[in-house]
Amino acid sequence: MSLNRTAKGIVLVPALLLGGAFLAAGVWAEGSAAENRNLALSLGGVLMASGLLAQLLPEPVPENDPDQPPQP
Repeated sequence: MSLNRTAKGIVLVPALLLGGAFLAAGVWAEGSAAENRNLALSLGGVLMASGLLAQLLPEPVPENDPDQPPQP
């Protein structure tokens, strides 16, 4: 189970960091960079949402888990 938790962390950290960077760039865009404001805000939102969604997905129960009762 810890392998799945580690994989979730590997997805979460870069997604949140990159999403935050894109959101900050979109908010502070001025002058000629303002043309790409919507793109930066969209990418930031998608990255942050995907990182958080990866954390919320349920972990599957292994078939041979000794803590679970036997299935008929």
